[in-house]
Amino acid sequence: MSIPPKGNTGDAFRNYEEDRNAGDKEAVYTTSNGVPMPHPYETQRVGENGPLLLQDFHLIDLISHFDRERIPERVVHAKGSGAHGYYKTTKPLDDVCLADIFSKEGKECPISIRFSTVGGETGSSDSARDPRGFSVKFRTEEGNWDMVANNTPVFFLRDPAKFPHFIHTQKRDPATHLTGADDSTQFWDYLSNNPESVHQVMILMGDRGIPDGFRHMNGYGGHTFKFVNKDGDWVYTQIHMKSDQGNKTLTNDEAASKSPDYGQKDLYEAIERGEYPSWTLSVQMMTAKQAEDLWEKQKINVFDLTHVWPQKQFPLREVGKLVLNENVKNYFAEIEQIAFNPAHLVPGIEPSADPVLQSRLFSYPDAHRHRVGVNYQQLPVNAPRCPYRMGNFQRDGQMAFYNQGSRAGYLSSISPIQFRERSVNLDKTHGNFIGNAVTFLSEIRPEDFIAPRTLWEKVFDDGARDRFIDTVSGHMSTCRDKEIIKRQIAIFREVSDDIAKRLEKATGIQGYPGIAEMRFNGTHNGFAKDKSIRAANGMVSKVGLSVADNNGAPVKGTHKDDSIDPTKLRGMMINGFH
Repeated sequence: MSIPPKGNTGDAFRNYEEDRNAGDKEAVYTTSNGVPMPHPYETQRVGENGPLLLQDFHLIDLISHFDRERIPERVVHAKGSGAHGYYKTTKPLDDVCLADIFSKEGKECPISIRFSTVGGETGSSDSARDPRGFSVKFRTEEGNWDMVANNTPVFFLRDPAKFPHFIHTQKRDPATHLTGADDSTQFWDYLSNNPESVHQVMILMGDRGIPDGFRHMNGYGGHTFKFVNKDGDWVYTQIHMKSDQGNKTLTNDEAASKSPDYGQKDLYEAIERGEYPSWTLSVQMMTAKQAEDLWEKQKINVFDLTHVWPQKQFPLREVGKLVLNENVKNYFAEIEQIAFNPAHLVPGIEPSADPVLQSRLFSYPDAHRHRVGVNYQQLPVNAPRCPYRMGNFQRDGQMAFYNQGSRAGYLSSISPIQFRERSVNLDKTHGNFIGNAVTFLSEIRPEDFIAPRTLWEKVFDDGARDRFIDTVSGHMSTCRDKEIIKRQIAIFREVSDDIAKRLEKATGIQGYPGIAEMRFNGTHNGFAKDKSIRAANGMVSKVGLSVADNNGAPVKGTHKDDSIDPTKLRGMMINGFH
Protein backbone atom coordinates (compact mmCIF):
# COMPACT_ATOMS: atom_id res chain seq x y z
CA MET A 1 0.00 0.00 0.00
CA SER A 2 1.44 3.37 -0.99
CA ILE A 3 1.06 6.45 1.19
CA PRO A 4 -1.07 9.18 -0.44
CA PRO A 5 0.87 12.21 -1.65
CA LYS A 6 1.18 15.32 0.49
CA GLY A 7 -1.88 17.53 0.45
CA ASN A 8 -4.11 14.48 0.00
CA THR A 9 -3.39 12.58 3.21
CA GLY A 10 -6.28 10.43 4.40
CA ASP A 11 -7.42 10.16 8.01
CA ALA A 12 -5.83 6.73 8.43
CA PHE A 13 -2.39 8.28 7.99
CA ARG A 14 -2.96 11.48 9.88
CA ASN A 15 -1.23 12.20 13.15
CA TYR A 16 -3.44 11.70 16.22
CA GLU A 17 -2.52 15.10 17.65
CA GLU A 18 -3.36 16.81 14.34
CA ASP A 19 -6.83 15.29 14.33
CA ARG A 20 -7.31 15.98 18.06
CA ASN A 21 -6.63 19.68 17.56
CA ALA A 22 -8.46 20.14 14.24
CA GLY A 23 -11.47 22.47 14.18
CA ASP A 24 -14.95 21.83 12.75
CA LYS A 25 -14.28 23.90 9.64
CA GLU A 26 -11.31 21.73 8.73
CA ALA A 27 -13.47 18.60 8.43
CA VAL A 28 -15.63 17.39 5.52
CA TYR A 29 -18.76 15.40 6.37
CA THR A 30 -18.42 11.82 5.12
CA THR A 31 -19.52 8.26 5.76
CA SER A 32 -17.13 6.05 7.75
CA ASN A 33 -15.51 4.91 4.51
CA GLY A 34 -14.67 8.49 3.58
CA VAL A 35 -17.37 9.25 0.99
CA PRO A 36 -18.56 12.90 1.23
CA MET A 37 -22.28 13.37 1.90
CA PRO A 38 -24.31 16.53 1.21
CA HIS A 39 -26.42 16.37 4.40
CA PRO A 40 -26.40 14.21 7.56
CA TYR A 41 -30.21 14.05 7.90
CA GLU A 42 -31.12 12.71 4.46
CA THR A 43 -32.46 9.18 3.97
CA GLN A 44 -33.39 7.06 0.95
CA ARG A 45 -36.97 5.82 0.72
CA VAL A 46 -39.52 4.57 -1.84
CA GLY A 47 -41.29 7.72 -2.92
CA GLU A 48 -42.01 10.63 -0.59
CA ASN A 49 -44.03 8.50 1.86
CA GLY A 50 -42.74 4.96 1.39
CA PRO A 51 -40.48 2.68 3.45
CA LEU A 52 -36.75 3.16 3.81
CA LEU A 53 -34.24 1.42 1.55
CA LEU A 54 -31.73 -1.05 2.95
CA GLN A 55 -29.24 0.21 0.35
CA ASP A 56 -28.99 3.53 2.23
CA PHE A 57 -25.53 2.83 3.63
CA HIS A 58 -25.27 6.35 5.06
CA LEU A 59 -28.25 5.73 7.38
CA ILE A 60 -27.31 2.13 8.21
CA ASP A 61 -23.72 3.21 8.93
CA LEU A 62 -24.91 6.03 11.19
CA ILE A 63 -27.44 3.99 13.20
CA SER A 64 -25.26 0.88 13.49
CA HIS A 65 -22.37 2.86 14.93
CA PHE A 66 -24.72 4.72 17.27
CA ASP A 67 -25.95 1.38 18.61
CA ARG A 68 -22.38 0.53 19.60
CA GLU A 69 -21.15 3.82 21.05
CA ARG A 70 -20.92 2.58 24.62
CA ILE A 71 -18.22 0.35 25.99
CA PRO A 72 -18.84 -1.37 29.34
CA GLU A 73 -18.43 1.04 32.21
CA ARG A 74 -15.79 0.21 34.78
CA VAL A 75 -17.12 -2.20 37.41
CA VAL A 76 -15.23 -0.09 39.96
CA HIS A 77 -14.44 3.63 39.60
CA ALA A 78 -17.05 4.10 36.85
CA LYS A 79 -17.60 7.85 37.44
CA GLY A 80 -14.47 9.87 36.84
CA SER A 81 -12.78 13.05 35.66
CA GLY A 82 -9.28 13.80 34.50
CA ALA A 83 -6.75 16.02 32.81
CA HIS A 84 -3.21 16.07 31.44
CA GLY A 85 -0.04 17.70 32.70
CA TYR A 86 3.49 16.91 33.71
CA TYR A 87 5.61 15.49 36.50
CA LYS A 88 8.96 17.05 37.48
CA THR A 89 11.54 15.67 39.90
CA THR A 90 12.58 18.32 42.44
CA LYS A 91 14.72 16.17 44.74
CA PRO A 92 16.36 13.16 43.08
CA LEU A 93 15.88 9.68 44.47
CA ASP A 94 18.89 8.12 42.75
CA ASP A 95 20.38 6.74 45.99
CA VAL A 96 17.41 4.45 46.49
CA CYS A 97 15.71 4.05 43.08
CA LEU A 98 17.27 3.61 39.65
CA ALA A 99 14.12 4.71 37.77
CA ASP A 100 15.25 7.29 35.24
CA ILE A 101 12.39 9.66 36.07
CA PHE A 102 13.84 10.07 39.61
CA SER A 103 17.49 10.30 38.49
CA LYS A 104 18.10 14.05 38.56
CA GLU A 105 16.53 17.36 39.45
CA GLY A 106 14.37 18.76 36.67
CA LYS A 107 13.65 15.40 35.03
CA GLU A 108 10.14 15.60 33.52
CA CYS A 109 7.56 13.44 31.82
CA PRO A 110 3.98 13.93 30.57
CA ILE A 111 1.24 12.61 32.85
CA SER A 112 -2.51 12.04 32.83
CA ILE A 113 -4.53 11.77 36.04
CA ARG A 114 -7.99 10.29 36.43
CA PHE A 115 -9.98 10.96 39.61
CA SER A 116 -13.07 8.94 40.42
CA THR A 117 -15.51 7.69 42.99
CA VAL A 118 -15.32 3.97 43.76
CA GLY A 119 -18.77 2.43 44.00
CA GLY A 120 -21.00 4.72 41.97
CA GLU A 121 -22.26 4.34 38.43
CA THR A 122 -21.30 6.53 35.48
CA GLY A 123 -24.04 9.07 36.21
CA SER A 124 -23.63 9.13 39.99
CA SER A 125 -22.60 12.11 42.08
CA ASP A 126 -19.02 13.36 42.31
CA SER A 127 -19.82 14.35 45.90
CA ALA A 128 -20.83 10.95 47.24
CA ARG A 129 -19.47 9.76 50.57
CA ASP A 130 -17.10 7.30 48.99
CA PRO A 131 -13.33 6.85 48.60
CA ARG A 132 -11.82 8.52 45.54
CA GLY A 133 -9.61 6.96 42.94
CA PHE A 134 -6.44 8.92 42.13
CA SER A 135 -4.64 7.24 39.21
CA VAL A 136 -1.59 8.69 37.47
CA LYS A 137 -0.04 7.61 34.18
CA PHE A 138 3.63 8.68 34.06
CA ARG A 139 4.84 8.50 30.45
CA THR A 140 8.53 8.07 31.19
CA GLU A 141 11.37 7.49 28.74
CA GLU A 142 11.56 3.91 30.04
CA GLY A 143 7.88 3.17 29.44
CA ASN A 144 4.64 3.92 31.25
CA TRP A 145 4.45 3.79 35.03
CA ASP A 146 0.92 3.72 36.40
CA MET A 147 0.31 4.69 40.01
CA VAL A 148 -3.18 3.40 40.82
CA ALA A 149 -3.95 5.19 44.08
CA ASN A 150 -6.83 6.35 46.29
CA ASN A 151 -7.44 9.44 48.40
CA THR A 152 -7.18 7.38 51.59
CA PRO A 153 -4.04 5.57 52.81
CA VAL A 154 -5.96 2.38 53.69
CA PHE A 155 -8.82 0.32 52.29
CA PHE A 156 -11.65 -1.90 53.55
CA LEU A 157 -9.84 -5.21 53.10
CA ARG A 158 -6.53 -7.04 53.03
CA ASP A 159 -7.60 -10.39 51.60
CA PRO A 160 -7.81 -10.15 47.78
CA ALA A 161 -10.68 -12.62 47.33
CA LYS A 162 -12.91 -10.28 49.35
CA PHE A 163 -12.68 -7.50 46.77
CA PRO A 164 -15.50 -8.61 44.41
CA HIS A 165 -17.73 -9.33 47.42
CA PHE A 166 -17.15 -5.92 48.93
CA ILE A 167 -17.71 -4.08 45.65
CA HIS A 168 -21.00 -5.93 45.16
CA THR A 169 -22.16 -4.39 48.46
CA GLN A 170 -21.52 -0.95 46.94
CA LYS A 171 -23.81 -1.69 44.02
CA ARG A 172 -27.59 -1.91 43.75
CA ASP A 173 -29.46 -4.56 45.71
CA PRO A 174 -30.25 -7.46 43.34
CA ALA A 175 -33.91 -7.55 44.44
CA THR A 176 -34.90 -3.97 45.23
CA HIS A 177 -32.40 -2.42 42.79
CA LEU A 178 -31.80 0.30 45.38
CA THR A 179 -28.43 1.88 46.11
CA GLY A 180 -26.96 2.27 49.58
CA ALA A 181 -28.55 5.71 49.85
CA ASP A 182 -31.95 4.05 50.27
CA ASP A 183 -30.95 0.63 51.56
CA SER A 184 -27.66 0.21 53.42
CA THR A 185 -28.27 -3.38 54.53
CA GLN A 186 -25.70 -5.15 52.38
CA PHE A 187 -23.07 -2.46 53.11
CA TRP A 188 -23.27 -2.89 56.89
CA ASP A 189 -23.76 -6.64 56.59
CA TYR A 190 -20.37 -6.94 54.90
CA LEU A 191 -18.62 -4.59 57.33
CA SER A 192 -20.08 -6.31 60.39
CA ASN A 193 -18.52 -9.59 59.25
CA ASN A 194 -15.15 -8.14 58.22
CA PRO A 195 -14.01 -5.95 61.12
CA GLU A 196 -10.59 -5.18 59.62
CA SER A 197 -12.53 -2.65 57.53
CA VAL A 198 -13.09 -0.39 60.54
CA HIS A 199 -10.08 1.87 59.91
CA GLN A 200 -11.35 2.78 56.44
CA VAL A 201 -14.90 3.10 57.80
CA MET A 202 -13.66 5.63 60.38
CA ILE A 203 -12.10 7.71 57.61
CA LEU A 204 -15.05 7.34 55.24
CA MET A 205 -17.67 8.33 57.80
CA GLY A 206 -15.51 11.09 59.26
CA ASP A 207 -14.94 14.62 58.02
CA ARG A 208 -12.56 13.42 55.29
CA GLY A 209 -15.24 11.20 53.75
CA ILE A 210 -16.38 13.71 51.09
CA PRO A 211 -13.57 15.66 49.38
CA ASP A 212 -14.44 19.09 47.99
CA GLY A 213 -13.97 18.20 44.34
CA PHE A 214 -10.76 16.56 43.18
CA ARG A 215 -8.23 19.40 43.51
CA HIS A 216 -8.30 19.50 47.31
CA MET A 217 -7.55 15.87 48.16
CA ASN A 218 -4.40 13.79 48.56
CA GLY A 219 -3.46 10.59 46.80
CA TYR A 220 -1.95 7.53 48.47
CA GLY A 221 -0.44 4.46 46.82
CA GLY A 222 -1.76 2.44 49.76
CA HIS A 223 0.16 -0.66 48.78
CA THR A 224 3.78 -1.25 49.68
CA PHE A 225 6.16 -1.26 46.71
CA LYS A 226 9.90 -1.80 46.42
CA PHE A 227 12.45 0.75 45.20
CA VAL A 228 15.61 -0.82 43.77
CA ASN A 229 18.84 1.16 43.34
CA LYS A 230 21.70 0.80 40.85
CA ASP A 231 23.51 -1.60 43.20
CA GLY A 232 20.55 -3.95 43.28
CA ASP A 233 19.69 -3.08 46.89
CA TRP A 234 16.09 -2.30 47.74
CA VAL A 235 13.74 -0.78 50.30
CA TYR A 236 10.01 -0.97 50.87
CA THR A 237 8.18 2.24 50.02
CA GLN A 238 4.83 3.97 50.34
CA ILE A 239 3.97 6.76 47.88
CA HIS A 240 2.06 9.91 48.85
CA MET A 241 0.74 12.75 46.66
CA LYS A 242 -0.20 15.73 48.84
CA SER A 243 -2.43 18.47 47.41
CA ASP A 244 -0.70 21.84 47.12
CA GLN A 245 -4.15 23.43 47.21
CA GLY A 246 -4.68 22.12 50.73
CA ASN A 247 -7.34 19.68 51.88
CA LYS A 248 -10.98 20.71 51.74
CA THR A 249 -14.01 18.57 52.42
CA LEU A 250 -17.79 18.86 52.24
CA THR A 251 -20.37 18.26 54.93
CA ASN A 252 -23.37 16.06 54.19
CA ASP A 253 -25.56 19.12 53.59
CA GLU A 254 -22.98 20.81 51.37
CA ALA A 255 -22.54 17.65 49.31
CA ALA A 256 -26.29 17.31 48.85
CA SER A 257 -26.43 20.81 47.37
CA LYS A 258 -23.82 20.10 44.66
CA SER A 259 -24.60 19.03 41.11
CA PRO A 260 -23.71 15.44 40.17
CA ASP A 261 -20.77 16.69 38.09
CA TYR A 262 -19.44 19.17 40.65
CA GLY A 263 -15.95 17.66 40.73
CA GLN A 264 -15.66 17.56 36.94
CA LYS A 265 -16.86 21.16 36.60
CA ASP A 266 -14.51 22.41 39.31
CA LEU A 267 -11.46 20.70 37.81
CA TYR A 268 -12.17 21.71 34.22
CA GLU A 269 -12.93 25.33 34.98
CA ALA A 270 -9.92 25.76 37.27
CA ILE A 271 -7.57 24.60 34.51
CA GLU A 272 -9.33 26.84 31.98
CA ARG A 273 -8.72 29.80 34.34
CA GLY A 274 -5.05 28.94 34.51
CA GLU A 275 -5.29 27.76 38.12
CA TYR A 276 -3.34 24.58 37.55
CA PRO A 277 -3.73 22.10 40.44
CA SER A 278 -0.58 20.43 41.69
CA TRP A 279 0.51 17.77 44.14
CA THR A 280 3.82 17.08 45.90
CA LEU A 281 5.00 13.50 45.47
CA SER A 282 6.78 12.11 48.53
CA VAL A 283 7.77 8.65 49.71
CA GLN A 284 8.20 6.76 52.95
CA MET A 285 10.95 4.13 52.98
CA MET A 286 11.71 1.14 55.15
CA THR A 287 14.38 -1.55 54.99
CA ALA A 288 13.60 -5.26 55.11
CA LYS A 289 14.82 -5.54 58.70
CA GLN A 290 12.80 -2.50 59.75
CA ALA A 291 9.71 -4.14 58.26
CA GLU A 292 10.31 -7.28 60.29
CA ASP A 293 10.96 -5.26 63.46
CA LEU A 294 7.83 -3.16 62.86
CA TRP A 295 5.73 -6.30 63.02
CA GLU A 296 7.59 -7.90 65.92
CA LYS A 297 7.51 -4.77 68.09
CA GLN A 298 4.44 -2.78 66.97
CA LYS A 299 2.32 -5.32 65.07
CA ILE A 300 2.20 -3.12 61.96
CA ASN A 301 2.19 -5.21 58.78
CA VAL A 302 3.68 -3.56 55.68
CA PHE A 303 1.74 -6.02 53.49
CA ASP A 304 -1.60 -5.07 55.08
CA LEU A 305 -3.72 -2.54 53.18
CA THR A 306 -5.59 -1.65 56.39
CA HIS A 307 -2.40 -0.57 58.22
CA VAL A 308 -0.40 2.67 57.89
CA TRP A 309 3.28 3.43 58.46
CA PRO A 310 3.93 5.89 61.32
CA GLN A 311 5.33 9.06 59.76
CA LYS A 312 7.36 9.92 62.85
CA GLN A 313 9.32 6.72 62.36
CA PHE A 314 9.28 6.76 58.58
CA PRO A 315 9.14 10.43 57.53
CA LEU A 316 8.09 11.64 54.12
CA ARG A 317 10.84 12.42 51.66
CA GLU A 318 9.89 14.84 48.90
CA VAL A 319 10.63 13.71 45.36
CA GLY A 320 8.73 15.83 42.86
CA LYS A 321 5.66 17.72 41.65
CA LEU A 322 2.64 16.73 39.60
CA VAL A 323 0.88 19.54 37.73
CA LEU A 324 -2.31 19.41 35.64
CA ASN A 325 -2.30 22.19 33.04
CA GLU A 326 -4.28 20.82 30.09
CA ASN A 327 -7.92 19.82 29.81
CA VAL A 328 -8.89 16.96 27.54
CA LYS A 329 -10.23 17.67 24.07
CA ASN A 330 -12.41 14.57 23.98
CA TYR A 331 -13.55 12.99 27.23
CA PHE A 332 -14.30 9.53 25.81
CA ALA A 333 -11.00 9.18 23.97
CA GLU A 334 -8.82 10.57 26.74
CA ILE A 335 -10.56 9.69 30.02
CA GLU A 336 -13.12 6.95 29.44
CA GLN A 337 -10.60 4.91 27.43
CA ILE A 338 -7.56 5.63 29.59
CA ALA A 339 -6.47 2.42 31.32
CA PHE A 340 -4.31 2.24 34.44
CA ASN A 341 -2.51 -0.91 35.52
CA PRO A 342 -0.49 -1.30 38.75
CA ALA A 343 1.62 -3.91 36.92
CA HIS A 344 2.90 -1.12 34.65
CA LEU A 345 6.19 -0.52 36.46
CA VAL A 346 9.50 0.80 35.19
CA PRO A 347 12.97 -0.49 36.17
CA GLY A 348 13.64 0.46 39.79
CA ILE A 349 10.03 0.07 40.96
CA GLU A 350 8.80 -3.41 41.88
CA PRO A 351 5.75 -4.87 43.66
CA SER A 352 5.89 -6.17 47.21
CA ALA A 353 4.21 -9.31 48.53
CA ASP A 354 1.10 -7.32 49.51
CA PRO A 355 -1.60 -9.86 48.52
CA VAL A 356 -4.17 -7.29 47.42
CA LEU A 357 -1.56 -5.60 45.22
CA GLN A 358 -0.55 -8.96 43.79
CA SER A 359 -4.18 -9.63 42.87
CA ARG A 360 -4.58 -6.21 41.27
CA LEU A 361 -1.51 -6.80 39.10
CA PHE A 362 -3.65 -9.34 37.26
CA SER A 363 -7.12 -7.88 37.68
CA TYR A 364 -6.59 -4.42 36.18
CA PRO A 365 -5.15 -5.37 32.76
CA ASP A 366 -7.63 -8.24 32.57
CA ALA A 367 -10.48 -5.73 32.96
CA HIS A 368 -9.01 -3.44 30.30
CA ARG A 369 -8.69 -6.24 27.77
CA HIS A 370 -12.37 -7.02 28.29
CA ARG A 371 -13.68 -3.46 28.54
CA VAL A 372 -11.61 -1.66 25.90
CA GLY A 373 -10.02 -4.48 23.93
CA VAL A 374 -6.86 -6.56 23.83
CA ASN A 375 -5.02 -3.77 21.98
CA TYR A 376 -6.03 -1.07 24.46
CA GLN A 377 -2.42 0.06 24.83
CA GLN A 378 -2.32 1.09 21.17
CA LEU A 379 -4.83 3.86 21.87
CA PRO A 380 -2.99 7.20 21.94
CA VAL A 381 -3.93 8.00 25.54
CA ASN A 382 -2.50 4.66 26.69
CA ALA A 383 0.46 4.33 24.33
CA PRO A 384 3.98 4.71 25.74
CA ARG A 385 6.14 7.57 24.48
CA CYS A 386 9.56 5.95 24.51
CA PRO A 387 12.56 7.35 22.59
CA TYR A 388 13.00 3.93 20.94
CA ARG A 389 10.76 1.92 18.62
CA MET A 390 8.80 -0.60 20.66
CA GLY A 391 8.75 -4.18 19.52
CA ASN A 392 7.35 -7.42 20.91
CA PHE A 393 5.56 -10.53 19.77
CA GLN A 394 2.03 -9.51 20.64
CA ARG A 395 0.14 -9.63 17.37
CA ASP A 396 -3.32 -9.25 15.87
CA GLY A 397 -6.50 -9.26 17.96
CA GLN A 398 -9.38 -6.82 17.58
CA MET A 399 -8.49 -3.34 16.34
CA ALA A 400 -4.77 -4.00 15.85
CA PHE A 401 -3.45 -0.72 14.46
CA TYR A 402 0.28 -0.82 15.13
CA ASN A 403 0.78 -4.47 14.20
CA GLN A 404 4.56 -4.18 13.78
CA GLY A 405 4.63 -4.42 10.00
CA SER A 406 6.49 -7.31 8.41
CA ARG A 407 8.79 -7.81 11.40
CA ALA A 408 9.00 -11.41 12.58
CA GLY A 409 6.29 -12.56 14.97
CA TYR A 410 8.79 -14.77 16.79
CA LEU A 411 12.37 -14.52 18.04
CA SER A 412 14.11 -14.69 14.69
CA SER A 413 17.75 -15.68 14.18
CA ILE A 414 17.67 -14.22 10.67
CA SER A 415 16.76 -10.69 11.65
CA PRO A 416 16.60 -10.60 15.46
CA ILE A 417 14.94 -7.86 17.45
CA GLN A 418 17.27 -5.73 19.59
CA PHE A 419 17.62 -6.15 23.36
CA ARG A 420 18.84 -4.09 26.29
CA GLU A 421 20.73 -5.47 29.24
CA ARG A 422 18.82 -6.14 32.46
CA SER A 423 19.11 -3.31 34.98
CA VAL A 424 17.39 -4.96 37.96
CA ASN A 425 18.49 -8.19 39.60
CA LEU A 426 15.07 -9.73 40.13
CA ASP A 427 16.59 -12.75 41.86
CA LYS A 428 17.91 -10.45 44.58
CA THR A 429 14.80 -8.26 44.69
CA HIS A 430 12.19 -11.01 44.84
CA GLY A 431 14.15 -14.13 45.75
CA ASN A 432 13.68 -14.01 49.51
CA PHE A 433 10.61 -16.20 49.92
CA ILE A 434 10.91 -19.80 51.03
CA GLY A 435 7.89 -21.80 52.14
CA ASN A 436 5.19 -24.33 51.41
CA ALA A 437 1.95 -23.56 49.60
CA VAL A 438 -0.63 -22.60 52.24
CA THR A 439 -4.24 -21.49 52.42
CA PHE A 440 -4.52 -18.12 54.10
CA LEU A 441 -7.23 -15.84 55.44
CA SER A 442 -6.41 -12.97 57.78
CA GLU A 443 -7.56 -12.84 61.39
CA ILE A 444 -8.90 -9.85 63.32
CA ARG A 445 -6.58 -9.04 66.21
CA PRO A 446 -6.10 -6.25 68.79
CA GLU A 447 -3.53 -4.40 66.66
CA ASP A 448 -6.17 -3.79 63.99
CA PHE A 449 -7.95 -1.35 66.29
CA ILE A 450 -4.92 0.75 67.27
CA ALA A 451 -4.95 3.14 64.30
CA PRO A 452 -8.74 3.70 64.29
CA ARG A 453 -8.63 4.27 68.07
CA THR A 454 -5.92 6.90 67.56
CA LEU A 455 -8.09 8.50 64.90
CA TRP A 456 -11.04 8.74 67.30
CA GLU A 457 -9.14 9.82 70.41
CA LYS A 458 -6.34 12.03 69.06
CA VAL A 459 -7.28 13.19 65.55
CA PHE A 460 -11.03 13.84 65.73
CA ASP A 461 -12.07 16.84 67.82
CA ASP A 462 -15.40 17.05 69.64
CA GLY A 463 -17.21 18.40 66.60
CA ALA A 464 -15.75 15.72 64.33
CA ARG A 465 -16.86 13.01 66.75
CA ASP A 466 -20.41 14.38 66.80
CA ARG A 467 -20.53 14.53 63.00
CA PHE A 468 -19.17 10.99 62.76
CA ILE A 469 -21.95 9.64 64.99
CA ASP A 470 -24.58 11.58 63.01
CA THR A 471 -23.26 10.26 59.70
CA VAL A 472 -22.97 6.62 60.79
CA SER A 473 -26.32 6.49 62.58
CA GLY A 474 -28.02 8.23 59.67
CA HIS A 475 -26.55 5.74 57.22
CA MET A 476 -27.53 2.83 59.47
CA SER A 477 -31.12 4.03 59.54
CA THR A 478 -31.81 2.39 56.16
CA CYS A 479 -30.42 -1.00 57.24
CA ARG A 480 -33.29 -3.50 57.34
CA ASP A 481 -31.76 -5.89 59.89
CA LYS A 482 -31.09 -4.82 63.50
CA GLU A 483 -28.81 -7.82 64.06
CA ILE A 484 -26.35 -6.30 61.60
CA ILE A 485 -26.31 -3.02 63.54
CA LYS A 486 -25.75 -4.87 66.83
CA ARG A 487 -22.70 -6.55 65.32
CA GLN A 488 -21.30 -3.35 63.85
CA ILE A 489 -21.70 -1.49 67.16
CA ALA A 490 -19.73 -4.32 68.81
CA ILE A 491 -16.90 -3.74 66.31
CA PHE A 492 -16.92 -0.02 67.03
CA ARG A 493 -16.81 -0.87 70.75
CA GLU A 494 -13.40 -2.47 70.19
CA VAL A 495 -12.24 0.91 68.85
CA SER A 496 -13.80 2.88 71.71
CA ASP A 497 -16.64 2.23 74.10
CA ASP A 498 -17.53 5.90 73.62
CA ILE A 499 -18.39 5.28 69.95
CA ALA A 500 -20.55 2.30 70.83
CA LYS A 501 -22.50 4.10 73.53
CA ARG A 502 -23.12 7.11 71.30
CA LEU A 503 -24.33 4.91 68.44
CA GLU A 504 -26.60 2.96 70.77
CA LYS A 505 -28.19 6.22 71.86
CA ALA A 506 -28.46 7.53 68.29
CA THR A 507 -29.91 4.33 66.77
CA GLY A 508 -31.88 3.04 69.74
CA ILE A 509 -30.23 -0.37 69.23
CA GLN A 510 -28.20 -2.07 71.94
CA GLY A 511 -25.01 -3.51 70.44
CA TYR A 512 -23.15 -6.57 71.63
CA PRO A 513 -20.57 -6.07 74.41
CA GLY A 514 -17.64 -6.79 72.09
CA ILE A 515 -16.52 -9.27 69.45
CA ALA A 516 -15.09 -11.98 71.72
CA GLU A 517 -18.27 -14.02 71.52
CA MET A 518 -18.99 -13.37 67.84
CA ARG A 519 -18.32 -15.49 64.78
CA PHE A 520 -17.59 -13.72 61.51
CA ASN A 521 -18.35 -15.22 58.13
CA GLY A 522 -15.58 -13.22 56.48
CA THR A 523 -12.68 -13.11 58.95
CA HIS A 524 -11.11 -15.38 61.54
CA ASN A 525 -11.74 -13.99 65.04
CA GLY A 526 -8.57 -13.73 67.09
CA PHE A 527 -10.61 -12.35 70.01
CA ALA A 528 -12.77 -15.47 70.30
CA LYS A 529 -12.90 -16.94 73.80
CA ASP A 530 -14.45 -20.13 72.46
CA LYS A 531 -12.23 -21.86 69.92
CA SER A 532 -15.31 -23.17 68.10
CA ILE A 533 -16.17 -19.66 66.88
CA ARG A 534 -12.66 -18.55 65.94
CA ALA A 535 -12.74 -19.80 62.36
CA ALA A 536 -14.56 -17.81 59.69
CA ASN A 537 -17.91 -19.35 58.73
CA GLY A 538 -17.53 -21.83 61.58
CA MET A 539 -15.45 -24.06 59.32
CA VAL A 540 -13.37 -25.79 61.98
CA SER A 541 -11.56 -28.41 59.95
CA LYS A 542 -9.37 -31.18 61.20
CA VAL A 543 -7.34 -30.76 58.03
CA GLY A 544 -6.09 -27.33 59.03
CA LEU A 545 -7.07 -23.77 59.83
CA SER A 546 -6.10 -21.03 57.34
CA VAL A 547 -4.67 -18.82 60.11
CA ALA A 548 -0.99 -17.87 60.38
CA ASP A 549 0.75 -16.65 63.53
CA ASN A 550 2.17 -13.68 61.63
CA ASN A 551 -1.19 -12.84 59.99
CA GLY A 552 0.65 -12.44 56.69
CA ALA A 553 3.31 -10.02 57.98
CA PRO A 554 7.08 -10.30 57.32
CA VAL A 555 8.51 -11.86 60.48
CA LYS A 556 12.14 -12.17 61.52
CA GLY A 557 13.95 -14.29 58.97
CA THR A 558 11.49 -13.55 56.13
CA HIS A 559 14.23 -11.71 54.24
CA LYS A 560 17.69 -13.04 53.52
CA ASP A 561 19.36 -9.85 54.63
CA ASP A 562 18.81 -6.15 55.19
CA SER A 563 19.53 -5.13 51.62
CA ILE A 564 20.20 -1.43 52.11
CA ASP A 565 22.16 0.16 54.92
CA PRO A 566 19.65 2.78 56.11
CA THR A 567 22.44 5.16 57.18
CA LYS A 568 23.31 5.60 53.50
CA LEU A 569 19.85 6.79 52.51
CA ARG A 570 19.01 10.47 52.40
CA GLY A 571 16.01 11.44 54.52
CA MET A 572 15.53 8.18 56.42
CA MET A 573 15.07 8.09 60.17
CA ILE A 574 17.13 5.56 62.10
CA ASN A 575 15.95 4.57 65.58
CA GLY A 576 13.95 7.75 65.84
CA PHE A 577 16.66 10.11 64.54
CA HIS A 578 17.43 11.52 61.10
